[in-house]
Amino acid sequence: MAESTQTPAAVRNPSAYGWCAWHENYARGVRLIRVIEQGSGPSPALFACPSCRMAYDLVPLDDQS
Repeated sequence: MAESTQTPAAVRNPSAYGWCAWHENYARGVRLIRVIEQGSGPSPALFACPSCRMAYDLVPLDDQS
């Protein structure tokens, strides 16, 4: 059986790297905040990093009720 090359902490705490629409730069830990609906084609999505989520009181889409 092959051994895992990842540490247990890395497996339990996944982190996305992408574009933060609020501070307009790449960041670690971005989460989906809003999807802009449009008639056809792919819908644009807005992601925010942890510091922008805290500063602007943004709630990730998965956590909204």
